[in-house]
Amino acid sequence: MQKCLIQNATLINEGKIFKASVLIEGEYISRIFAEEDSIPTEVLKRCQVIQAEACFLLPGVIDTHVHFREPGLTHKADMLSESRAALAGGVTSFFDMPNTIPQTTSLAAWEQKTDLAAEHSMANYAFYLGATNTNLPELLKADYSRIPAVKLFMGASTGNMLVDESSALKEIFSNLNALIAIHAESESIIRQNKERYTAQAGTELPIRYHSLIRDTEACYRSSAQAVEWATKYGSRLHILHLSTQSELSLLQDRALEEKKITAEVCVHHMWFDDRDYDRLGAAIKWNPSVKSEADKMALRAAVNTNLIDVVATDHSPHLWSEKEGSCLKAASGAPAIQFGLLLMLELSDRGAFSLSTVVEKMCHAPARLFRIAKRGFIREGYYADLTLLKPGDERKLKKEEIISKCGWSPYEDENVHWRVQKTFVNGTLVYDEGRFTQLKAARALEFTI
Repeated sequence: MQKCLIQNATLINEGKIFKASVLIEGEYISRIFAEEDSIPTEVLKRCQVIQAEACFLLPGVIDTHVHFREPGLTHKADMLSESRAALAGGVTSFFDMPNTIPQTTSLAAWEQKTDLAAEHSMANYAFYLGATNTNLPELLKADYSRIPAVKLFMGASTGNMLVDESSALKEIFSNLNALIAIHAESESIIRQNKERYTAQAGTELPIRYHSLIRDTEACYRSSAQAVEWATKYGSRLHILHLSTQSELSLLQDRALEEKKITAEVCVHHMWFDDRDYDRLGAAIKWNPSVKSEADKMALRAAVNTNLIDVVATDHSPHLWSEKEGSCLKAASGAPAIQFGLLLMLELSDRGAFSLSTVVEKMCHAPARLFRIAKRGFIREGYYADLTLLKPGDERKLKKEEIISKCGWSPYEDENVHWRVQKTFVNGTLVYDEGRFTQLKAARALEFTI
């Protein structure tokens, strides 16, 4: 059994920041030594000792919203390349979305994806099961101790995954005893906006029109409908990538354990705003769109309360050639998982949130909301999913350090003051100051139901 002692780190965990040493034995955290504790000599002798003075130790980030593109879209990303990018960003676990080829809307497709991850992923993994207008029997048969949630597209989406029939929505919300995670944008409002702006300015619209076509009303109307359904039937609802100040009015500022309706915000909606379209163009074209500065600031503020429950990345890589063209042609989505934690820490340095809030929303709350077994915290008896970071001088994020297969990032040349030094998955050091070990330690996540 491998043993490792991370000595004299500054832990950020469960609302406290304190000096301690963490002993890893096998896959688990076996002991946490407070700064004043004397570490037994035999422990020091039989362990690999990592000196962590001037470094911060966090639980590994759990990114509950990614698109790793495998199977079927591996020309732009795959589980190996993107899980490596995750580890370099301090992310030890991810939840992958169902809009791959084939779509993950059957249990057979879900099993195929899980098998691929078991073979290729270097980070712990889980996969959403996608809803359609017709697949409720599959959703009802699923084992939700292995599946985090059902993904429901209530807006424009890939293929046949748009669930837009009232009868199907009623059946899903009234019958499904599982968390329903939604992409909320009104397809009818988007269509009307597109027709209006193309009639005014033609089909070659600049990228900045994206936030006018996929506007606040499109998001609010769809989210409000979902909240209405969930309230009526007592469903557990999770609103993904919430992007507007208006949608915050649908949420409650209550402890996570007291809520059946929860929400996620993504890093890019708190880093960029619509003034950045002229500077970055399609690099920041996501669905839902990046919106106004007022929306951005409201979302940041909501992270500091219980209105927003978790922070994720919506890591969704495309080749740069797929991002070229006008507003209606450029693909939506961008790689983000490698730099999401660094940007949140940078926002903390700038006064947007405390360090403890970053850890709460990216590590603790995802584990609690999705009921992940023994992860998300630095606790004795929990899996040793950990990331060690070092604060330091200001630096720019560079293209040369990008690990995602697509080879670009909307965050290139942004300034940060942090580096991920080491990442542990299930007790194994898998990322070490820019190098990956050959040891594979990842496993499927498990959920309590």
